[in-house]
Amino acid sequence: MEDNNGNDQPRITSLSPKQRRIIGVLVEKGLTTPAGYPLTLKVVVTGCNQTSNRQPVVGYSEDEALDALNELRELGLAAVVHTDSGRSERYRHYMRKRFDFTEPQLAILIELLLRDRQTLGNLRSRASRMVAIDSLDQLRQEVTGLIEQRFVCADGPLERRGIEVDHNLYGESEKRRQQLRSNEPQAAPTGSSSPTVATPQPDDTGVCRGPRRRSRGRASDVF
Repeated sequence: MEDNNGNDQPRITSLSPKQRRIIGVLVEKGLTTPAGYPLTLKVVVTGCNQTSNRQPVVGYSEDEALDALNELRELGLAAVVHTDSGRSERYRHYMRKRFDFTEPQLAILIELLLRDRQTLGNLRSRASRMVAIDSLDQLRQEVTGLIEQRFVCADGPLERRGIEVDHNLYGESEKRRQQLRSNEPQAAPTGSSSPTVATPQPDDTGVCRGPRRRSRGRASDVF
C-alpha cells in the first residue's frame, strides 16, 4: 500500500539541493537496481552521500533526508510504500506522473540533478547507466526536448563541440548567489591582463548564462 498525492498540482520550476539529490537517488536506484526499489530511508541516505557519480559530495543525516522526502511527497514527487511485512517504510518517486518525459529524458535530467553541469559526452555516458542512449544525436534530440520544456539549459548550440548543459531547477536564492558571484571579479592568473568570473547560471530561455564552472569537493552548508 502507498500514499498518493496525485498529480493535480502546479508546475514545478525549482527544487532545493536536498530535494534534487533525493529525487535523483530514487529515480537512479529504481532504474539501476530495481530489485531493491522502493528504497528504505537508510538506502536513500546512503545513495545521497555516496562519493561516486555525485557532485557535490554531501553528508545528509536521516532526519535531513526524511524532511526532504516529506517535502517531495507534498509536491507529488514521492510517496511512502507500506510493505506487507510492515518492518520499514519505503519510498518511491512519481516523476513519471508529474512530468511528461521520455525515458531517456528522465535519465538525462536525473543525471544532471545528481552531478549538475556537464558536457554532452559525459552526460550520455552517465545517463546510459539508467536508460540506453545510442548516440550523441539521440542525446541532442532528447536534450532539445528538455530545453523546450525549460527543464534544461545549454551554454551554446548543441551541435558545437564542448557544449555543456545543466538542469534549470535551481532555486531563486541559488540563482541570486550565482549572479552575485559572477559579477565579482576574481584574481587574474599571473601574466593575464583580465580578471575571470565564476559560476554560470541558467535562465528560462534555454541558455546557461556565464562562464563554465568546475565545482569540486564536499558541499557547503547551503546544501
